[in-house]
Amino acid sequence: MSLDMSVVYQGQFGSYSINDDDRKGVIIYRAALTFSAVSFATATALILIYPNLDLSVITPLFACFCLGLGVALATIHIYMVLLHRVLQGFWAIGVIASVAIALQSNQPLAATIYSQPITILGVGFTFAALTGIFFKEAFCFNRFETKFLSPLVPTLLLGHLFGVLPLQGEQVLLGIWAVLFLVFAIRKTVQEIPADIGDKSVFDYLEKQRAEVR
Repeated sequence: MSLDMSVVYQGQFGSYSINDDDRKGVIIYRAALTFSAVSFATATALILIYPNLDLSVITPLFACFCLGLGVALATIHIYMVLLHRVLQGFWAIGVIASVAIALQSNQPLAATIYSQPITILGVGFTFAALTGIFFKEAFCFNRFETKFLSPLVPTLLLGHLFGVLPLQGEQVLLGIWAVLFLVFAIRKTVQEIPADIGDKSVFDYLEKQRAEVR
């Protein structure tokens, strides 16, 4: 996708241009989302297609999902610094909890999470961070898939935590999640790059405000 770096945009707090570093950041963000989505969809497909699957094969796919999500959260453009840090904190808590559970359990991580729903109180932070991305994308770009994913993810996790969803219902929701996550990632790859960067004048203004406070 070509990008004319000579174009000057008029932002809320002044003019700005988009440089090569901005472009690379967006490409990394989208690639990380795609990597995460493919990992999640692959794990979901294996679970739904093969009922007797050895769930230990899901653990590396979950690790790839977390890695992609972490990179995406490091490169995403969010005006509110506090919200950005909260989502990154959620990701870190979820990853640490997942590692701790995996090391302490004699079962594969996926089996432990399924058989012991209380573990969602730790692992679920990772998915809360993902939901934050979905919500941000729904708010900024009005994407239909993220409008569905924003409530779907917590519904599935909380439904399993409290045991109110039947197995078939959980499988349907999981499958929808995986498909819509892939749709979201694929659609991001063809979106214009400046849209993901946002108004750079706002970021510059907020940075100056923080510098003055310091």
